[in-house]
Amino acid sequence: MSTQEGVSTEEAGDRWEAVRDLPPSAKLVAKVLDYNDTLTQSELADETLLPPRTVRYALNRLEDADVVDSRFSFSDARKRIYSLNI
Repeated sequence: MSTQEGVSTEEAGDRWEAVRDLPPSAKLVAKVLDYNDTLTQSELADETLLPPRTVRYALNRLEDADVVDSRFSFSDARKRIYSLNI
């Protein structure tokens, strides 16, 4: 059984490989998105307690690494909704 646990741990590690070299703020935003299906930038700022500018920077880094998907909100087209892509 420990072998199966080791495999699942390795798979989980591979899943986060794209995030490993990113700044701590990007890792935090990715982890919060892992626990929530979709969030807006302001919701991410509330959840992470990071300033909006830092969340925006983290999201840009995550999008560049193809870790986060974004789409327009149907309820408010001025907002974007972010979800984890890994």
